[in-house]
Amino acid sequence: MITVVSLFSGCGGMDLGFLGGFEFLGERYDKTQFDIVWANEINSAACATYKMNIGNHIIEGDINSVMNALPKHADVVIGGFPCQDISINGKMLGIHGKRSSLYTAIVEAVGRIQPKVFVAENVGGLLLKQNKASLKKILEDFNGLGYGIHYQSYLASDYGVPQTRERVFFVGTRSDMPEFVPPKPQNEKPITAQQAIGDLETLDANREFSHIWSLANVSKEQGNRHLIADRPGYTIRAECHGNIQFHYSLPRRISMREAARIQSFPDSFCFPSKLRETERQIGNAVPPVLAWHVAKAVESVIERKAYDQG
Repeated sequence: MITVVSLFSGCGGMDLGFLGGFEFLGERYDKTQFDIVWANEINSAACATYKMNIGNHIIEGDINSVMNALPKHADVVIGGFPCQDISINGKMLGIHGKRSSLYTAIVEAVGRIQPKVFVAENVGGLLLKQNKASLKKILEDFNGLGYGIHYQSYLASDYGVPQTRERVFFVGTRSDMPEFVPPKPQNEKPITAQQAIGDLETLDANREFSHIWSLANVSKEQGNRHLIADRPGYTIRAECHGNIQFHYSLPRRISMREAARIQSFPDSFCFPSKLRETERQIGNAVPPVLAWHVAKAVESVIERKAYDQG
């Protein structure tokens, strides 16, 4: 197995992608060689979701307070560091914002563990001109670890996720490892919102299945667009305050299960929290299907190294 340490794990979207072994909209995403041996998240409700779906190895608490509990060795370090200060929907404080500056925890963890590969994820807005200084500093810090860095933006809808979510993945490879080759786009025709959630239209509200929705009226706040049936969904966001987008044909906002579908969570993934907290967890997550494609590319790096060593 390839051992993995996970930081800023949330409810487990990236971790599920790295583990594989799930189905989404009829497609099978095979189990990988990765084994997550240690994970961390500060939000207790997200930890509860993680334990229910991924495993009990997650440690709840501020990353800075549990850093000394990190394993001494692991093959891979992964983490989607908080993005609210970089997002175009945030305050645009860049890495100087309190939350987005937490990427330095990934830097420290990589420095301590010296994994073969690390993966850090953030919003596509990090590549915008106004975040140029933040990007430069992040690259300097990652490069300072002695790793070769590959970074690029991925449009989730190109990889089997029914959502126009854009994210940046930084992949660092240790100097003795082969170069990372990013996964190629997988589908010429994106999965539409109707293809993703159409079968749920006639389903009554079901709390156990997380098929529950906000009753918030239209307001000037975020998230008030209607889905378009024949296009992928809009970005599922964490800070909508109940103003998550509306269904394309039904007179209601989309349900948490529909949001989870648009984020590419399998229906077997359970969310034990109430509506608002579930909304936050789903919006904060890395889409598992996108994470799986990145994970397979990381797996290939490690396999090529093992092959070269014969």
